[in-house]
Amino acid sequence: MGPSTIQALLQPRAYPEPTTEVHLLQTHVSFLFFTDLHVYKIKKPVDFGFLNFTTLDRRRFYCNEEVRLNRRLCPDIYLGVVEVRDSPDGGSFIGNGQVLDYAVKMKRLPEQNMLHRLVNENLVTPDQLRQVGHVIANFHLKAERDAVIAGYGKPEVIRQNWEENFQQLKSFADAVVEQRDLTLVNDWGHRFLEENDTLFTARAAGGFIRDCDGDIHLDNICLTDQVCIFDCIEFNNRFRYSDTAADIAFLLMDLDFHDRSELADAVLDEYASVTGDDGALPLIPFYKTYRAMVRCKVECFRLNDPLISGEEKNAARQRGKAYLRLARRYTLHDRLPLSLMLTCGLMGSGKSTVASALSEAAGVKAVSSDRVRKELATIPEGGHDYSGYGKGIYTPEADRATYGELLRRAEEAIANGRSIIIDATFRRENDRRIFRSLAKRYGAQYFVVITACPDEVARQRLEERERRPDEVSDGRWELYHLQRAEFENPQPDEGYLIFVDTSRPINATIDTILEEIGFLP
Repeated sequence: MGPSTIQALLQPRAYPEPTTEVHLLQTHVSFLFFTDLHVYKIKKPVDFGFLNFTTLDRRRFYCNEEVRLNRRLCPDIYLGVVEVRDSPDGGSFIGNGQVLDYAVKMKRLPEQNMLHRLVNENLVTPDQLRQVGHVIANFHLKAERDAVIAGYGKPEVIRQNWEENFQQLKSFADAVVEQRDLTLVNDWGHRFLEENDTLFTARAAGGFIRDCDGDIHLDNICLTDQVCIFDCIEFNNRFRYSDTAADIAFLLMDLDFHDRSELADAVLDEYASVTGDDGALPLIPFYKTYRAMVRCKVECFRLNDPLISGEEKNAARQRGKAYLRLARRYTLHDRLPLSLMLTCGLMGSGKSTVASALSEAAGVKAVSSDRVRKELATIPEGGHDYSGYGKGIYTPEADRATYGELLRRAEEAIANGRSIIIDATFRRENDRRIFRSLAKRYGAQYFVVITACPDEVARQRLEERERRPDEVSDGRWELYHLQRAEFENPQPDEGYLIFVDTSRPINATIDTILEEIGFLP
């Protein structure tokens, strides 16, 4: 479909229903024309190997498949397949001219109720996500299964699906995504498949390979008076005939990607409760990683689309990188031994930035001393104490209470087999020693990340902090030298020390830390 047809379909007169305007949205495989009340979806004539829409007959067939399959979870939305016809004004959905293409016609869902928007604007609750998990669970319990479908759950088919992502990402390696990260994730996946061969085989034998949805993520869910899950995979049985664990893992991954893992926990808890499928749980990390790589690949494909603007391509490039880093995080978390990690450094040296980024990269919870100190003092979020150095909530007594609570939370995590990052100044050797003893008592690995940067960088950061209304820290430049004067620098005999210059880009800093502790090659 050429540019002239697209332009014609952007005119309200091309539609059978009155509409005040028409908007176009593109994916890597579709044009979506939004009118006031409907959406018309036309498939692009593309061939990605796993998907082939290059002929008119193929596009007509898959339009009909899209309607049939999506009516399983969203029956009232998919209205049917309509023709794009030639007219004196160009492409149109009215008239009797030559058929130029086919489109899926749908009712337009309210944008304000789309789950991706509700999540981004923090307007959704765990209970609403449990409802989503409930709908998916019942869909899976009723989904078609037979011997042919079960064949798609064989380890060799799953391995093919896994490897396909990396083969198709080869041309984007280093230019868009890092080859080292691709290799790391790919190698982890192959090891997982080899070590869990019997588990994958048992899933197929147990009837858990079914005719699923294949594309359950935030963009494809709308919460109105009911849960509407739309836009399933219609173009390749290999992607839709899958383990039910792989299907639910897509949504779990997407919630992780949007930093809402607590919502993912709500989905999984309800899903497991309804299905009783505890056997899915060991496979969730693998399938979340696989789904992150699918999204990485899809974003990269957008870079080769001549009809997408440079701005959209830049956004796709950044999303592709982020999905790969999420996949890497899953693999690192799976390999990470029980660990206690501390940050250590002066105010403004980048401790909290490093702790937050390391937490995201490794999938390990970080606990902030700034937040704990204010919780103990019952200072509301956004509140500050500018009493002065060593005063107010920064007296020696307050320090002891804060580090005591940090130690309690660290022990709670380590005792329950969970790694943790403690984000604090740790300017006293005695505080560091107590945490080192905790790690030794539980046999946990112990790392201290010492953050540093030039004074002028620290000053700039501290001055910028004072202008940010959401800043937690009370650190200020006038206190910087007072803290440095009493700072007890870590010594080589204190354990595994990792020194980082935080004036570098944060991703490079995190990679340096992960390389030092042996989690990156």
